[in-house]
Parts: sequence; structure tokens; C-alpha cells
Amino acid sequence: MTVIEEFTRLSGSYFINGQYQKSDGGASYDVVDPATEDVIGQVADCSETEVANVIEAANTAQRKWAAMNALTRAELMHEVAVKMRNMTPVLAEMLTREMGKPYKETADEVAWSASAIDYYAEVGRHDCGRVLGSPVDDQLHYTLKEPMGVVVTIMPFNFPFVLLCWEAAAAIAAGNSVIVKPSELTTLTTLKFMEAFDALPNGVIQCVSGTGEVGKRLVESPDTHMVAFTGGVETGRIIARSCAETFKPCLIEASGNDAFIIMPSAPLDVAVQGALFAANLNCGQVCTSAERFFVHQDIHDAFVQKLVEETRKLRIGNGLDKVDIGPMVSEKERDRFEAVLARVVEQGGEIACGGRRPAEFNKGWFMEPSVLTNLTPDMDILKAESFGPSAPICRVASFDEAIEYTNASPYGLGATIYTTDLNESMRAVRDIVAGMVWVNAPLLDNDAGPFGGRKFSGIGRQLGAEGLDTFRHTKLVMIDPASNPQDFWWFPYQNDEAFSGNDE
Repeated sequence: MTVIEEFTRLSGSYFINGQYQKSDGGASYDVVDPATEDVIGQVADCSETEVANVIEAANTAQRKWAAMNALTRAELMHEVAVKMRNMTPVLAEMLTREMGKPYKETADEVAWSASAIDYYAEVGRHDCGRVLGSPVDDQLHYTLKEPMGVVVTIMPFNFPFVLLCWEAAAAIAAGNSVIVKPSELTTLTTLKFMEAFDALPNGVIQCVSGTGEVGKRLVESPDTHMVAFTGGVETGRIIARSCAETFKPCLIEASGNDAFIIMPSAPLDVAVQGALFAANLNCGQVCTSAERFFVHQDIHDAFVQKLVEETRKLRIGNGLDKVDIGPMVSEKERDRFEAVLARVVEQGGEIACGGRRPAEFNKGWFMEPSVLTNLTPDMDILKAESFGPSAPICRVASFDEAIEYTNASPYGLGATIYTTDLNESMRAVRDIVAGMVWVNAPLLDNDAGPFGGRKFSGIGRQLGAEGLDTFRHTKLVMIDPASNPQDFWWFPYQNDEAFSGNDE
């Protein structure tokens, strides 16, 4: 079956109890290839009854999954990772057609997803609690790690595989079931992705399609027990408020405005290549994209010149061709980003290169990667997430000024510094207020290390041991096997322990 035929087969479907079903929700919307503007499928808006059925199936499956021994669960998860890798060609092509980014990036994303599954398969059975030193003779005190129950994951469009696996792998390894609500822009590919999980018992992972109303039903249901959300700040606030009503735990990853500092000691050519990648990966549609470049005045002009030269070399086009940059995900997103660039010029900034729709394309939502100069820290583009292919550059006079500007943002997801000065490296790691700091190594992830931010970038952590605990309750257990009397602290209290001022 070709990928186009797969889009047709999956159109109008949702995934429940290990199989696809056509939705009777009624409403649907078109899926459009962002490189060609061809309609390639339709996405159903699942009904209230369909959402309720998925939630019921998830609860039934979760109880059985949690009761399964950790070794068997791990072995099944490893089977998922194998199937995922085997599905790479079809998954990568489908994601490129539905979302736009180059095939190399979509294939990489499948590999990163499988890696997260393998990682949590092992961590999930390695750590199930710990024994504590008891304060009482002959007692056993320990903790148990228990699943939350049914976890709802609400996904963005930019990394629909890997961000799902960062959350779902940890949640499943911890004994939860998962209900996926994909982005409206990557729903059909996410539905296909469900087939990679067919080694798991039916209902352990399911996928419902639709608009924000579907997500709202999942979040507000008393029969879902945790929500993991990746997306914008406003939606993150709405979800956090809703969860707060019932103290439902939530993980919120809500945007970034990452700084990228370049100091004079940095190897300039390497820093330029790092900056080029950090600004333009996935057409700039990455939460950890470098969106504020603070370049020391001693190397500013040379850095800008080299970055402009390298930016102009980037190949733009359909992600299924030999290109570096695909289209933006939708016409709406391109229009929004063009407004961001127009505001830069309005406020006195300059577009040193790019920033236009490529003349060679009469279809598709393409944008030339841009380098923006003559910027000051008070400009709008340096204060909010621009989420597009641009490198906004601000000149700084010192390391301290760069750190000050970095921390002035209301966001705190990540930050990068390029320097070979050890003192600057250590100070940056210490002083930057963010969840992650990269020194000469932009945009790296590590399954074993926690991913997450501070301030308006969200709450909670994915990946690492911290990411596993995000999806688990901790239960404290204290056992006295002999059921001894606890005379040392029970009633009646000893007279010699009473307040001495009452003595006659």
C-alpha cells in the first residue's frame, strides 16, 4: 500500500482497543500537504461517546497492564522499538507529506522515538521503589512506585513521534495506559504510528482525533488521571487550571525563547554552523530553537557575515527532495511568521538575508531562512517565541550583559553558549535561569537526562529517571512483621515526659 493510500485508509478514523474505527462524529477537516497544497486526507472530530469509549477501554487495559510483571512489560516494549525502526520508511514519508520537514529529519525522529522506548523499557523495571533505613528496630520501611492510571498526552505538530514517545514510553513503563490526542496537523501520521505498538495489549495506547474540544473532554474526565501537554502557553494555562480543579497531576511543556550566546573565544566557524542548525532545524519550528542570538561586539560583524553566507546556502524545497529546509507546517503558521518579520522591520531591525517566500515556488508554504540584525533587547521578536526560520541577532558588550539579557525572558526552557573560556562556561551553567544549558553543543537531547523548563516554559520533566517519576505515584510502606507494641510513643504518655512546671 502506498503512503497516499494509507492516508485515505486512515482518514476519518480513530484508534481504540488495538484497531481503527471510522468516527461517527460528523465533523471533519482536510489534511493538506504543506509542500504541494494537495489535500491528502481528512481528520475526524471524535464524538463525546467515542471519547468516553476510549477512556473506558484505557481504564480496563491499564489495570491488566499494571498487574503484569515488569520484565514482561519491558520485553514487549523492546518489541515496539523494533517494529518502530522497521516502519521507518513509511512513517518518515507520511510525516514529511503531512507536516513538511525533510525526510532525513522525520527518519531521525523515528530513531529517537525507538531509543526512548528502549530506554524506558529498562529503567521501568530497574527502579520500582527503595528500601529506607527504619527508625524502629525490626521494622521494614520502603517505597513503592505506582502508576497514575490513564494518562492523556496532548501533542504538538512539530515532533509528533518523539515527543509522544518521551511521554508514552515513560508512562507505559510505569504501568499506565495512554490516550493520545495528536495535533490536528499530524493526526493521520500519528494514527499510523499506533501500529508500532501492536505488541502491547489492546487498549494500553489509543489515539483519538479532533479539535480542542476532544482534548477538553479528555482533560476534564474524572476517569483520566494525568495530563501531559506540549504546546503554547495559553493552552497550557487552560489545562493546568482544569487539572487544578481536581488536583489531577499535569506535565506542561509550553514554549521557549532560547538564547544563544557567542563569545570571542569560540571557534567562529563551528559557532556559525551550530547557530545555523539551532535556528533552522525543522524550519525553526522547535521549542528549543535558538531564537535570541547575543553576539559579543568583538566578533559580531564577522559572525553575521559568515552566518549570512551559510544561510544562503541552505536548500529549500519539498522534504522528499534533497533539501535542508522544508515548508512551514501550514499557511496560517507562515502568515503568522511573516507578521513577526514585518514587526522586526517596523521596529527598526534589518533583514540581512532571507525573510521572503522563495520566488521559485508557486505552491507550498515555504519561507527563506533569515538573519535579522540591528536588533535591541526590547524588540518584540526577542521577547516571544517566533517559531520560524530566523536568527535574530543582538550585539552585546560583555558576557555579563549577555547573561542579563538571557534571563530577562519570561521563558526558561534552554540556552546555548559558545565559548572555550572555562570560567564563562561554568558561570553560564550556574547563572542562566533555564531547565537546560548547552555549552558548545546546541539542541542535543539525552534519553537519560531530564528535559523541561522553568518560568513560562512549563512545569515537570520528561526523560531520565525524573521523567519516569513524572508518571508515577510514590507510596510509603511501613511494616512491623511482629506487630510489637509501640510503648515508646503510644498512650499512656510517661509521667517523666510531661511538662515539669506542673509538679507540686
